[in-house]
Amino acid sequence: MLRAIDKWLCGYMLSMMRRPKLPDSERHVLFCVADHFEPFRRDIAPDGTVTGGRPQAEAAGIVRRWCEDYRESVSGITDSDGVPPRHTFFFPEDEYDTECVDILGDLCADGLGEVEIQVHHRNDTAEGLRQKLVRYRDTLHQRHGALGRDREGRPRYGFVHGNWCLCNSRPDGDWCGVNEELGILAESGCYADFTFPSAPSPTQPRTVNTIYRARDIPGRPRSHDRGEAVTVRNKDHTHIPTGSYTRTPLLLIPGPLALDWRRRKFGCLPRLETGAITGANPPTSTRVDLWVRQHIHVDGRPEWIFVKIHSHGCVADSRKMMLGPQMKQMHGYLAEAGRTGDKWRLHYVSAREMYNVIRAAEDEEAGNPADFRDYEVSRPDWRR
Repeated sequence: MLRAIDKWLCGYMLSMMRRPKLPDSERHVLFCVADHFEPFRRDIAPDGTVTGGRPQAEAAGIVRRWCEDYRESVSGITDSDGVPPRHTFFFPEDEYDTECVDILGDLCADGLGEVEIQVHHRNDTAEGLRQKLVRYRDTLHQRHGALGRDREGRPRYGFVHGNWCLCNSRPDGDWCGVNEELGILAESGCYADFTFPSAPSPTQPRTVNTIYRARDIPGRPRSHDRGEAVTVRNKDHTHIPTGSYTRTPLLLIPGPLALDWRRRKFGCLPRLETGAITGANPPTSTRVDLWVRQHIHVDGRPEWIFVKIHSHGCVADSRKMMLGPQMKQMHGYLAEAGRTGDKWRLHYVSAREMYNVIRAAEDEEAGNPADFRDYEVSRPDWRR
């Protein structure tokens, strides 16, 4: 918990002070699972060469079994709208494999998930990153029918930065190399970044539990440290200019970051809660309540609460947890609370759908957030 505490503690305290009072109106919880899905588990040398990892047949087998087990694990589970859990697979550009994405595509075409973009890179350049993003975006969209399209018909994508190092944010500058990363992402069609929280890593931004936009600071790393919180505003203020991908600055949608005083280390220190599902951190009803209590929302729409958790689903222990009985029990708790209405109405969303609901909130939309799942970026048209 104490590692890199200077990066996040003040932001966390500010987020507690800024939490709105629980609204008298019905609350809605938008629940998203962002999986840093890496079936090959490859490494990247300092010169950018991709090395090691599992053989292709083994990786494809893991993905196939993962999808089979996932179908079984969520069978019969639905939210307040009758929608099953949506799993968002942030599949790495450096691990792209046609067969693996096709296998995921069959699952996604049945409404159980979506595929978005993750990038690992080292000592990269702005142009090198731009080429990777555009090439991979077009491959996913044209070859597989992955990725949604905006109102102008252009492919858009959600993003996770491998090793958490958005905007060259590691102190040693490793695992990135590009300071001005936000603009490149926006220009290539990224609708939002879903990387954080990353605490206790020093890559953690200082803005905590807030949906916000940040812009590049030329020549400096960590441009995402601070930005402008997203608020309800007139539609005219958030229109995307025709003929341009760019909405500057880039939207960042973080998951919950909190101190968990119910799970103490050495009997006294609270544990750090980051919404990570791992072999050592099973999902529980207590954690769910803590995630919701961080009240991540669009200012002016406090009744819509956004919860994004994450995992590395191809790591053996995490895979076992994600597809096992404890995750099913968590879904049961979420669903029961959603059915009774005692706590909230539950809505399972993909990363894309979460973005769309946020955009709808900005544009003064209200009511049932599930009505805005495809508000700005359409659902993918998967090719089987």
